[in-house]
Amino acid sequence: MTTPDTNDPDQIKAEIDATREQLARTVDELSARLDVPARAKESAARAKDTAVETYRESPPLVIGGAVALVGLVVGLVIVRRKRATRRRKR
Repeated sequence: MTTPDTNDPDQIKAEIDATREQLARTVDELSARLDVPARAKESAARAKDTAVETYRESPPLVIGGAVALVGLVVGLVIVRRKRATRRRKR
């Protein structure tokens, strides 16, 4: 088995170039992972796309769910106001 000539300038340069490329990819990947605003925007865009796709597949269900959610919120607000009014009267 022969060992490559470690004193060959072309081989050393090729290894340095390969290491630089690998390091550049690693830095780019780390930068992307640490870019919180960009990741948040990407996540929001995915959520929006999912919601739009769900609506396109079954609009009545989405509308019904939205109405139910609004009704729940309004109901909770009314219950809380009634409780607050009872506490003030005591």
